[in-house]
Amino acid sequence: MQVRLTRAIAVCFLIVPIVASTAVASVDSSDRKRLSKAAEVVTTFRADAEKGIPSDLWNKAACVAVIPDMTKAAFIFGGEHGKGVMSCRNGNTWSAPAFIQLTKGSWGFQAGVEQMDLVLLIMDRSGAEKLLTNKVELGADASVAAGPVGRTASAGTDIAAGTGILAYSRTKGLFAGINLSGGALSSDKDANVAAYGTTEPRMVVFGSTPAPPEAMAFVRALGSAPRATTGTVAPQPAPTTGAKPKKAPAPKY
Repeated sequence: MQVRLTRAIAVCFLIVPIVASTAVASVDSSDRKRLSKAAEVVTTFRADAEKGIPSDLWNKAACVAVIPDMTKAAFIFGGEHGKGVMSCRNGNTWSAPAFIQLTKGSWGFQAGVEQMDLVLLIMDRSGAEKLLTNKVELGADASVAAGPVGRTASAGTDIAAGTGILAYSRTKGLFAGINLSGGALSSDKDANVAAYGTTEPRMVVFGSTPAPPEAMAFVRALGSAPRATTGTVAPQPAPTTGAKPKKAPAPKY
């Protein structure tokens, strides 16, 4: 009887951590929508070879932050606010996305535009660590510049050498670089606690934290090759060896 009781207590101690960790990991509906929209934004920015983000810059980026539907707020003095996600390269794979938020006084939205999608390429790991450690003011604490757009901009990508962050925007289907100087980037602590049980986003993107199922579409979009938007590949003729066909053997009688 005592042995059975001891075993039952041991089993309870094993089950409690499992239940607790399951309860912590939870992505609510608004954050699921954020992840889904971020995946769409990445796919769109990468798929347009003529107007989107140059592939050579994308391949050099240490981390990528995506802020879908950045909103022009109706403050007295104007302002913008948006919530997004950020993922970093770990070897040949992308990390689980940490939840982030970005605010600024005013970037001067185009007339009639109330929302825009933003993508930030963080070009080196040390810069990413700085962004994830504290609330960072772009342009002051971290260098940021409008990123070159489209295939023809690839030749001028020396800008990446002296800039920590390259910023891109899309409004009404139009792609452009954008200057985010003065914006404040910080962790979305509530979302990170709900999804991962931590307020430290660097533990998510630089650790071995598995991505929740709701984030897998976003992670796949980061790592997949962009699809060509124009032109088709002509079918290639089958290769020939130049060998003459063998004659069938003569029938035997």
